[in-house]
Amino acid sequence: MPQVEISAPLSVLDDLGRPVNFGWARTPLFEYNSGLTGGPVRRITAQDRYLLLSPAHLITAEVFDGGSLGYAGVSVISLKDKKRSTQTYTIPFPLGGLSMPGRSDRGVVRYKRKQGLLEFIAMDGGARIIRVDFPKFGHHRYLRGEVVLTPLPDAESLVTHQPWLSDKGAFILSRRSPWYVAEGVMQFGTAELIFTQGSGWGIFDWNRGSRPQSDTQFWASACGTAGKDRIGFSVGYGTADAGAGTENAFFLNGRIHKLDQVTFHINPASWMESWHFTSSDNRLDMTFTPLQERVERMRMLFHSCRRRQVFGSFQGRVILDDGSPFEFRDLTGIAERSKTTN
Repeated sequence: MPQVEISAPLSVLDDLGRPVNFGWARTPLFEYNSGLTGGPVRRITAQDRYLLLSPAHLITAEVFDGGSLGYAGVSVISLKDKKRSTQTYTIPFPLGGLSMPGRSDRGVVRYKRKQGLLEFIAMDGGARIIRVDFPKFGHHRYLRGEVVLTPLPDAESLVTHQPWLSDKGAFILSRRSPWYVAEGVMQFGTAELIFTQGSGWGIFDWNRGSRPQSDTQFWASACGTAGKDRIGFSVGYGTADAGAGTENAFFLNGRIHKLDQVTFHINPASWMESWHFTSSDNRLDMTFTPLQERVERMRMLFHSCRRRQVFGSFQGRVILDDGSPFEFRDLTGIAERSKTTN
């Protein structure tokens, strides 16, 4: 089945709340209203996640509303001494109460409690602000600061809308943008985590939808530079049907070079060994060298989420849309597998 590129605004749901119009787009053309979504409210999902990268550190910041279970959290990963600190706050039964926007290009996502503040702000012009203020983070240190993400001029995003064949009411609408310039400072105890133009990058991962009863997803993404070029990628697959549009693309200076199906080749006995990535169209051949691993498990009555994340560096070769080869190395990023049941 050929991939379907969407080039005009379309709704992801019909008047009865059923998912329609599957495919992929280069900009946020899909229109989504969570109030129209059919199926149980406890399965309606909203997730905003950011990755901030520098030569020394990788920070993940995330707010997740999974209907019956939500959470907000930040991880700070040191790429040099292989240390990691994580603070996650569980939110029981948010059921849409986090008021996360139905569009990826506007609005504010905010988690504010006595424990601290995590805020994502989408600005006019495409810039984004990430604010963190956790007085007690990890080993009783604080994490506080602000980072601004600036998009590349006329950059494209990989936006996909996919169904589940096993559940006619389930769907996932995603946007991946691995090309931001990150500038700002996070104060982490007595240390300063500094992101500057030329050595600070950002990845935006946005998801909305209605989950099936169980799901498994693989995802990997990275961004950085190769000479004078800004590069990044987002690849993944799961139990959703990607026939109309895969989650796979390489980005060169903000422009998409679309890929077909990508397979993650992982040694199940040791995730810390090298991974290998290949695509069905023979355009991608990539390896991943893990540096450290993080495993998290969350459960709330009938809902459970298990996620295994590995941080490290990517290197490989991709065939661009014009047929020319492009090689890259030492690209910092993340690879993960998540499993949810509901």
